[in-house]
Amino acid sequence: MRAVVQRVSAARVRVGENITGQIDEGLLVYLGVETDDEEKDLDYILDKVTNIRIFEDQYGKMNLSIREIGGAILAVSQFTLYGDCRKGRRPSFTHAAGPDKAEDFYNRFIHRVREMGIHIETGVFRAHMHVESVNDGPVTILLDSRRAF
Repeated sequence: MRAVVQRVSAARVRVGENITGQIDEGLLVYLGVETDDEEKDLDYILDKVTNIRIFEDQYGKMNLSIREIGGAILAVSQFTLYGDCRKGRRPSFTHAAGPDKAEDFYNRFIHRVREMGIHIETGVFRAHMHVESVNDGPVTILLDSRRAF
């Protein structure tokens, strides 16, 4: 499982003319699921996203997590995180999980974040979305449950 995590001062997702998710200070998280991901992969990404210390403390150091600042998460599914561009000019998505599995993992991520008491907003799975964000810093972190990077 992969995630691109951006510290934002604002972010929102639109599908057509409808805003489906919107947050102020927090994290914009793009999630991708791999064909052979298991529960341990979801656990890893969930732990990293909810505990990563990328918000500034009173000394200006990135030392606080989303939980500690009381921020929100905007989660957006994105199979293209598994786009392989090493050969040719068109990405291959053979390692991206199929829609059923990907949607299950995406929904489980959302459910578990809510169980932690963290406010979470979402995009719409498999929809064409327009994502707008104000990256704060900018701070962007890449996470991979296989620790590929």
